[in-house]
Amino acid sequence: MEGSLERSSESSIERSHDSSIEGSLKGSIPAVLIAGTHSGVGKTTITLGLMAALRARGLVVQPYKVGPDFIDPSHHTAICGRPSFNLDPFMMSEEGVRRSFFSAIEGADVAVVEGVMGLFDGMDGTEVGSTAQVAKILDIPVLLVINVHGMSRSAAAMELGFASYDPGVRLAGTILNRVGSKRHLDMLKSCLAKPVFGALPRDKEMEMKSRHLGLVMGFEKDHDPEILATFLEENADIDMILTLPGQARTPAISASIELAGAKADGNGSVRIGVARDRAFCFYYHENLLELERHGADLVYFSPLEDQLPDVEGLYIGGGYPELYASQLERAPARKQIKKASEDGMPIYGECGGLMYLGAALESEAGSSKMAGALPCTTFMEKRLMALGYVKAEVSERNPLADVGRSLRGHEFHYSRCICDRDARYCLKLSRGKGIADGRDGLVENNTMAGYLHTHFYSVSGNKFIESCRAYRRS
Repeated sequence: MEGSLERSSESSIERSHDSSIEGSLKGSIPAVLIAGTHSGVGKTTITLGLMAALRARGLVVQPYKVGPDFIDPSHHTAICGRPSFNLDPFMMSEEGVRRSFFSAIEGADVAVVEGVMGLFDGMDGTEVGSTAQVAKILDIPVLLVINVHGMSRSAAAMELGFASYDPGVRLAGTILNRVGSKRHLDMLKSCLAKPVFGALPRDKEMEMKSRHLGLVMGFEKDHDPEILATFLEENADIDMILTLPGQARTPAISASIELAGAKADGNGSVRIGVARDRAFCFYYHENLLELERHGADLVYFSPLEDQLPDVEGLYIGGGYPELYASQLERAPARKQIKKASEDGMPIYGECGGLMYLGAALESEAGSSKMAGALPCTTFMEKRLMALGYVKAEVSERNPLADVGRSLRGHEFHYSRCICDRDARYCLKLSRGKGIADGRDGLVENNTMAGYLHTHFYSVSGNKFIESCRAYRRS
């Protein structure tokens, strides 16, 4: 029943979020972006603590995450009670970043954005996809997290470098992590030029547990919001953060933003099943909203526990199917999904969805039968097999996108997929690894799956909706 309770909670959050922005964005609210000097500096713990502290004050917090990550947003959502939105200029374009940010902000009292990697780290040594690029697109103030363990005056040199590197980034001040003592803090404050918004002592209990794909998911409740809130209230100036000069400014509503609230064109809604449980939990929230905007009625179900619902299409995202392979093999949905695929139902899978839709999943725990909708077998590996942004062009017919369409997204996996020799692929990659030899998007019947996690800002959900409508009419 655990998976059912999780899905019920997630569904209630989604229903409470109004995707329409008509009549919204009339005011402005405080907004802050938490950045770091590098990965592992403590951004996530500090961001979650700030969100929890703001929530404890009774404020409505709208969370965001820079980059393509799925895991940090799940923690944001668990704490804030509102879906966290990804902000990624590479996948979404600058206009898409603005659209996501402002369409989600309605009803919030404050916006908190968590950065990615170091402040200026972007794709291929550029600013593309970096925290700094998002800060400039949205013009919101940045607080820089510095791990000051083992340093004093050197922290001032770091602050100066980050503050002067790109004048377009509004660096408002710092949050110092792993401060050793009051004397240590006094030394730091004596040489830092910008305001110190927080000074967090060393506390190993605040470190998040890690897993082979980063952090545990938010629904696994690996943190206590009350402890995080108290930790930040005691060691950061929340009042000063809320009075930062600079707010989430309301832009002129462009045609593309207006389109974000568009509904179906009168052809009627279609029911699309979305696999969502402990095994399948990687979804960009904007993708689900895009499907709804184009007329989808989303039906959440668990391939671990549930029968296949009465739907006209399936969306199976990424996650951790390898951790639940034996349970997935025993569950009734496995054979039902294979039959639905053979009947021509449009099915789209991403990474974990690819693994599940194949014939089998091989790992140290043994071999487990999967749905068998695609001619491939997945093998789990101990090392990372692919990580990074992906550019793809549609080369063959499929239920998701028209031939010739360009897709953008991300891949991150510890598995390799071995396909039959006559397997068909619908994506040619100009960037990224895919399944094999720069190809991705395995296709069989009306089922498509690949390692690519695509963002629907680059593809739209309309083609998939139309594929589902056509299946319903057949």
